[in-house]
Amino acid sequence: MTPQEVLSNTATIADHRRTRPATGEASRVAAAEWLVDCQIEKLHYGSFLAVRDAHVPIAGNQITAFIGPSGCGKSTVLRSLNRMNDFIPGFRLDGSVRFQGQDIYGPDVDPVAVRRSVGMVFQQPNPFAMSIYQNVAFGLKLNRFKGDYDERVETALRGAALWDEVKDKLSASGLSLSGGQQQRLCIARAIAVEPALLLMDEPCSALDPIATRRIEDLMLELKERYTIAIVTHNLQQAQRVADRTAFFYVDTSAGGRTGYLIEYRATGELFDDPREDRTKAYLRGEFS
Repeated sequence: MTPQEVLSNTATIADHRRTRPATGEASRVAAAEWLVDCQIEKLHYGSFLAVRDAHVPIAGNQITAFIGPSGCGKSTVLRSLNRMNDFIPGFRLDGSVRFQGQDIYGPDVDPVAVRRSVGMVFQQPNPFAMSIYQNVAFGLKLNRFKGDYDERVETALRGAALWDEVKDKLSASGLSLSGGQQQRLCIARAIAVEPALLLMDEPCSALDPIATRRIEDLMLELKERYTIAIVTHNLQQAQRVADRTAFFYVDTSAGGRTGYLIEYRATGELFDDPREDRTKAYLRGEFS
């Protein structure tokens, strides 16, 4: 299945009302379209149950934050949205992840095509050991883009708020940039192929406060064109940028550590008036 085929089957919120998330969030966004309807019943690595009961629909052109203590499965859920967990031995998922109406775990779906339609930015900036220009153009070449490379590279760098800083040194190594610039270069590389969904796994954890704020401002600009899901340990960051926030917790009752969704609501509501006691305790800083 090509990226275009993955994206071709659109669906509105009406198509997904039968798979309502546990916290009732779907009923609160009746006018919006879910770009992603993530319904994870169980997610295993071999015999290890890593995540259960994670029902997180994601609306288009919004930022959704995943928060929770270490080991609660938030990054695992994020990686499920573009099938990155497939690379981990023993991975299996019970449930579905519908991306524009298409279950990306369906038998006829090519996971490589999914990843071409869902960009990802990791915790540590990871530019390639090549020029700034080649870094941004990398995905275009991989996808055999036939258009104007110069135009697309410039557009991506402008979209990542980096063009003015690098336009006179596009042949310089991407590794020569500062940490914050490298992360924006990785964002430019991700959006150059114009993905429908952009995943960010703690993209600011390795950056200083100034670079972090620039990335946050950039996320707010990017959501006009893209849908963003972000994992963050920074509660203030979630409050600053996210439209909705999902709080995950850890179930240790069976002797292991299984992440599961506790509460998923509009960000202002979750932080100002959390419904669940564990959410309240986490927001008070009683555990991390």
